[in-house]
Amino acid sequence: MRKAVFSFILTAVIMLCTVACSTKQSALSRLERFSYELRDNGEYYSFKDWEKAADKFTDIRKQINKHDYNSQERQYIGELEGKCAGYVYKGVKGKITGYGNELNGIFQGLFDIINH
Repeated sequence: MRKAVFSFILTAVIMLCTVACSTKQSALSRLERFSYELRDNGEYYSFKDWEKAADKFTDIRKQINKHDYNSQERQYIGELEGKCAGYVYKGVKGKITGYGNELNGIFQGLFDIINH
């Protein structure tokens, strides 16, 4: 019985640490991985994939905004966001037929988030 209680408490502590440990580095890592994902797969994305990517970027951006970064880290964040924007442009150029207004809206939302 004592061993079961100890195991339960240990498991609970590990789970709490895992959930509560959203560090500023993890937010940067998510943005890095997202930029690699766009770089490697963006040219194959459908319009729905781009909508999902915009939502994912928004989530990452919200996580980044929860933390304080120094000027060097902010510059790196800006570089990654710039790369993401470039990969988005590269991935959708020539594919916007029929989705022009919606795509413009996605870009506008993306750049609004970047600028705020």
